[in-house]
Amino acid sequence: MIRYALTALAVLASATPLSAQSKPTIVLVHGAWADASGWYDVTRALQTRGYKVVAVQNSLFSYAKDIETTKRLLDAQQGPIVLVGHSYGGAVITAAAVGNPNVKSLVYVAAFAPDSNEALGALLQRYPDLGLGKALAPDAAGFLYIDAAKYPEVFANGLPPTRARAFATAQKPIAGSALGEPLAVAPAWKSVPSWYVVATQDRAINPELERFMAKRMGAKTTELPAGHLVFIARHAEVARIIEQAAQ
Repeated sequence: MIRYALTALAVLASATPLSAQSKPTIVLVHGAWADASGWYDVTRALQTRGYKVVAVQNSLFSYAKDIETTKRLLDAQQGPIVLVGHSYGGAVITAAAVGNPNVKSLVYVAAFAPDSNEALGALLQRYPDLGLGKALAPDAAGFLYIDAAKYPEVFANGLPPTRARAFATAQKPIAGSALGEPLAVAPAWKSVPSWYVVATQDRAINPELERFMAKRMGAKTTELPAGHLVFIARHAEVARIIEQAAQ
């Protein structure tokens, strides 16, 4: 009788719909001039839905180092993964997901999606600069900052001014050389199902460039009326799109 009961429980467990344990892990990758804390609202929304969420904290010292850091975190996960990148983080996930069979889908949020041998600087030159290029200022070590006075307008447009100014003071600079490092592998989006969120009011990455990349990769595309920090301004919608990629 006990053996029968245990067998019945095992059958029931195997027939249980998607549970928190069987849901994919969501791995979030931040972009330049930001860090993992920017994903706070998206993380909360996904955790409420029962997902395990991990946010990568990249150094922004070099493209290669950030790929390495992200790969290390991916390798530490068990089971299927949905890999999400914002801005420069899109270039990172494009390389980091290569060769990892656990990565089931990619989500690009106002993000770069380079092809083989493409560098981000070259991609940016495909369409007119809408303000970010003129707002960048290098320091003595070659790291790029956004002029704090211009940050709310070109990077955080659409957010409350007080919040945008606070983000400007806490921005995390990126090594200028990272924007010139080309993708050295075949992009993951050529073999992994992809989603793309176009921020239609983006002034850091021209929305037309976002549309070009989304179309080139054959991504399931959603357009949201927001600036570059769309994952903060429209976190509920972005969380729902990530969840769609997790189904």
